[in-house]
Amino acid sequence: MNGLMMDQSLLVKSIMEFAEKVNPDVEIVSVTADNPCHRYTYKEAFQRARQLANVIAGWGLSHGDRIATLAWNDYRHFEAYYAIACSGYVSHTINPRLFPEQVEYIINHAEDQWVFTDRDFVPLLEQIAGACPGVKGWVVLTDAAHMPATSLANVHCYETLMAGASEEYSWPDLDENAACALCYTSGTTGNPKGVLYSHRSTLLHAYASLMPDVLGLSCKDVVLPIVPMFHVNAWGNPYACPMTGAKLVFPGSKMGDGAELTRLINEEGVTMSAGVPTVWLGLLAHLRDSGERIDSLQRIIVGGAACPQSLMKEMDTHGVETRIGWGMTEMSPLGSINSLKPEVMDLPEAELDTLRLKAGRPVFGVDMKITDDDGNELPWDGVAYGSLKVRGPWICSSYYKVDESDAHAEAGWFETGDVATIDPHGYMAITDRTKDVIKSGGEWISSIDVENAAMGHPRVAEAAVIGRFHPRWSERPLLIVVRDKGGEDLTGEEVLQFLEGQIAKWWIPDAIEFIDEIPHTATGKIQKVALREMFKDFEFSG
Repeated sequence: MNGLMMDQSLLVKSIMEFAEKVNPDVEIVSVTADNPCHRYTYKEAFQRARQLANVIAGWGLSHGDRIATLAWNDYRHFEAYYAIACSGYVSHTINPRLFPEQVEYIINHAEDQWVFTDRDFVPLLEQIAGACPGVKGWVVLTDAAHMPATSLANVHCYETLMAGASEEYSWPDLDENAACALCYTSGTTGNPKGVLYSHRSTLLHAYASLMPDVLGLSCKDVVLPIVPMFHVNAWGNPYACPMTGAKLVFPGSKMGDGAELTRLINEEGVTMSAGVPTVWLGLLAHLRDSGERIDSLQRIIVGGAACPQSLMKEMDTHGVETRIGWGMTEMSPLGSINSLKPEVMDLPEAELDTLRLKAGRPVFGVDMKITDDDGNELPWDGVAYGSLKVRGPWICSSYYKVDESDAHAEAGWFETGDVATIDPHGYMAITDRTKDVIKSGGEWISSIDVENAAMGHPRVAEAAVIGRFHPRWSERPLLIVVRDKGGEDLTGEEVLQFLEGQIAKWWIPDAIEFIDEIPHTATGKIQKVALREMFKDFEFSG
């Protein structure tokens, strides 16, 4: 017997319709290239989304066609998110920090019909436009006064298109399983792979993110999404904030500008923000240099890379709660968030700090397990390490236009490529990527734990660990360090002494190399493939 409940599809347009009715006057503030402080409301944003939907309707596209964006976090990009998806097309966000060859590949693989772009990225698109024959036209997200001269064919000014469009539009009733968004992985090895999100998965993911132990959003919040809208939909913030009526503050191209972020936090009263560790390290450096405060900020979500303990502890001094999160493009992206359970609050400070650095507990809707090399499930005892696998309603069942992948080898599960342990309280910790794991004398060494420990040194700006061949132990860790400003005389011996007592003695690297800059992927992760190539000739003595 079925329940007697209404069968209403879970569609992204319902977020928009709800926000217009319930939270129409809540503000969206944006930094853009043509306006340092654009300010309007959800009501005005979704009115303009209808205008954009009418513009797109004149392009003669079919439902399911892909429309790409290469854009910063701002109000025009927000309008495009909703107008494209709710009209029945697929909003394909492209990371402009990728190599031109990768952007070209992604546009062609997705078969994008039109491309919206910020004017900053027009030169990039001019390089590759000739190799993207499927693109019918280009739209620059600016007004007529700031429209750049360009060699792009069939190029249009966003505001000029919008000026002639009607504000009346009837959003179609779509299947909740219809695709609404597409995002490609950063492609550290091989070509990037596409992850195709549905209306249903996007709505469920946004619901889950609102829970108190996840993002904990409410109408009282002012949210600054520093994580890019071109990277896994800004971790769902553009959907979650309108659902609850939180004010949105978009930093535009100033995502890495500590001074500008401080200004936005203080002038707009930001209470919650989300971004990768490098963003927060830059913000903290500015606060140290300027003596400024960020008193309105209550909590930050840190993800995308391992969070140094020093970052977390310094945020504590500002009264800001640091919640570490973990996820992947393939997971929409939320998988776990580190919020503290009552039973762990009385742990000694050192143990609590270690716990706070873990990736956290699974978000409801994400089922996870760790398995050994034979696929056997391992216990949640905080000791056993294994391959991390996940499943859930917002986790990809396959890659876009890819018939088979090793990640989906076990039916109903997605293999993340991470090596992890899960403790009895349910806190998961990533110890390595499967491809980066270091095995010394048959035992695993967590490169992430060694990196975090090294980052605790006050004169270390960034650290990375890779495994190199050792004649006796098969493999040993090599620590690669970028000195902090003012730490030019830092020696390897000092760093090794600092690590003593913080990690297992046999984990301590056998050598340290100093470099000026550690290579990163387009999403800010350490590019260990490049580091291994850089140090391919390095040899340990026996």
